[in-house]
Amino acid sequence: MSWLDPLKELNEIDLANLDLENVGSWPAAARALLVVLLFIVLVLGGYYYHVAALSDRLQATEAEELDLLRQFERKSFEAVNLEAYKAQLVEMRESFGALVSQLPSDTEVPGLLEDISAKGELNGLRIESIDLLDEVLEEFYVELPISITANGSYHDLGAFVSGMAGLPRIVTLHDFEIVMDGDESANLRMDLVAKTYRYKDEADAE
Repeated sequence: MSWLDPLKELNEIDLANLDLENVGSWPAAARALLVVLLFIVLVLGGYYYHVAALSDRLQATEAEELDLLRQFERKSFEAVNLEAYKAQLVEMRESFGALVSQLPSDTEVPGLLEDISAKGELNGLRIESIDLLDEVLEEFYVELPISITANGSYHDLGAFVSGMAGLPRIVTLHDFEIVMDGDESANLRMDLVAKTYRYKDEADAE
């Protein structure tokens, strides 16, 4: 029997006469061909599934590698500049300490009020009132509002506001209101709120 005999038998088979519901009645060559085709389909399907899984793993590994590379670059940069960071931290602490020294304590508030009055008199103003308002608790500090009413010319009021920036403590100005004082157009009355700050201590947090 020649190995070509199955091929000759396949050539003689009429595929239209094959009953898919009764594969057992097919000629041996047709059944063998079906088995071979199913085997090829299973192998190709398994290979594709395996390759797809490997491709997904490869992409995940490449993404992880890129993330690790970026972390390495960042940490290498930080390590190289560690001394510079330390020096910068020292400088920031010194600057922070300088700012802290400008925040008044409770005992310094009367001195601050005297400084404000002196600034007003120095600039030719008549200070009608300086009143401490209720403290406002913020997250890291306590806000101390001071209501100020002063009279003077437009130039004098402007010089007073500019002079407030030169105080040794941090003072910010808010809620300006300027109106004419009586019938004299050159005389103005200014109402404003000056705010200074101090650190919130344990007593404030309670």
